[in-house]
Amino acid sequence: MEKLKEAILSVIDPGFNKPLREVNGLKHLSIESETNVVDVEVYLKDHHKHQDKVKIEIIKLVKITFKYPGIRIQVFESEYKPEGFKEIKYLAVASGKGGVGKSTVTANLAYALTRLGKKVGIIDADIYGASIPFILDMKIKPLEAYDDDFMLPLAQDNIEVVSTEFFMPKEKPLMWRGPILGRMLNHYFNGIKWNDDTDIILIDLPPGTGDVAIDVKTMVPKSKVVVVTTPHVNASNVAVKAGLGAMEIGHEVVGVIENMSYYYHQPTNEKLYLFGSGGGQTVSEKLGVELLGSIPIGMPEDSSKYVYGENDIQGKFFVMIAQKLLQLL
Repeated sequence: MEKLKEAILSVIDPGFNKPLREVNGLKHLSIESETNVVDVEVYLKDHHKHQDKVKIEIIKLVKITFKYPGIRIQVFESEYKPEGFKEIKYLAVASGKGGVGKSTVTANLAYALTRLGKKVGIIDADIYGASIPFILDMKIKPLEAYDDDFMLPLAQDNIEVVSTEFFMPKEKPLMWRGPILGRMLNHYFNGIKWNDDTDIILIDLPPGTGDVAIDVKTMVPKSKVVVVTTPHVNASNVAVKAGLGAMEIGHEVVGVIENMSYYYHQPTNEKLYLFGSGGGQTVSEKLGVELLGSIPIGMPEDSSKYVYGENDIQGKFFVMIAQKLLQLL
């Protein structure tokens, strides 16, 4: 078995172009005593791209070179971090129901993080209700290929974005079942060539607790979650369920953002609570996390845009929230 182990450890991980022994790529190797079947777990960089080639090489070693009768081989994404490696952090933005401004919050968080010097990408995982390209006022066009197996995201104001809007004809509704949805998400997470300097990728989740949140946990196990709600009791009640659901499948919820909290009436210096009050605080208390901020209602100073400028009061609130998130990620 030691000779077999040494042979497998000499197999090259094409993603790193290094032997498995140098990248901690062989996690498990055993031989069943009764059947003599070899059981192997291998971890590769970009495993979806390289696993078939490596599987064939290991199978040849086991069955042809060492004459074992059978093999079970599982391949996972490598956890090895080479010296100087810059790990991208993922933050999913969730909500219990539609209409609370989750996608607008995602877009404004991206701009706020950019103002803090971070390189940001957005995965528009709200597959059936993709809206990030419209919020960012992007030109809709197909993505370009990179190195055969990857696509290049589109960019607006130095923020890279991938969305179903770039793959579908204009105004054509998506009517996909779960398996197709899963394949699209897999492409988002494993088939996009992000800028090498990317610090954070925001994931705009669909409302509720469904397939996408579960798939995101599988594809990006270390992603964290922020929950968006409004002050209204109907929104906050469902937001609690979304947060608890995220926790149940293993996501770490790091905070709550209350959107459309109040309207600031400047002439009287009053806050008018048009949708009630206290929803965000309720959600944060029930989830046991911080209320990161409350965003007042208002149009951006540039009324042609959906994203607040750095001089808008809302834009300043988003920067403060972004500063807190950077400490939590």
